[in-house]
Amino acid sequence: MQLPLQITFRHMDKSEAMETAIRKRASQLEQFHDHIISCRVVVEPQNHHKHKGNLFAIHIDLKTPGKEIVVSRNSDLHQANEDAYVAVRDAFDATRRQLEDHHRREQGKVKTHEIPPVGTISMLVPDENYGRIETPLGRDIYFHRNSITNAKFDDLEVGSTVRFSEEDGEEGPQASNVSLI
Repeated sequence: MQLPLQITFRHMDKSEAMETAIRKRASQLEQFHDHIISCRVVVEPQNHHKHKGNLFAIHIDLKTPGKEIVVSRNSDLHQANEDAYVAVRDAFDATRRQLEDHHRREQGKVKTHEIPPVGTISMLVPDENYGRIETPLGRDIYFHRNSITNAKFDDLEVGSTVRFSEEDGEEGPQASNVSLI
């Protein structure tokens, strides 16, 4: 971390054990992103009931180049926050997940979904329940009536533009999941 970790205890006495646990969790975040600029942690009790244990709120504000991650764990959402150490664990786990996601985006390691290929219906044979799609590269691909997903086979026309998934069929390339555009 470029700046020292800041830990604040609001409306409660400072706890050396809690501070040690927070420092340990904060140092573990550095293995998920090596350019953490700063991290501020606030621990505070949510209520002061004598019959029911205190519920703790943990707030974490972590900064990296280009991203600020803010996590709050409040008692109204998490009954487990009656234990301050559990609340700290949950807050740092949420921070870690967001930090990992941010680091993956920075590294370009995110899932991308391929756009299905596009083609034009070049032939329809309604009596035999099939048709053919011509791709922009001139390939001829067979499709069956049951492959149509968002229209009826009888509504298709030669020249209609479709998206499709391609797979190997018994007699060459075959289209499945054919969608009319």
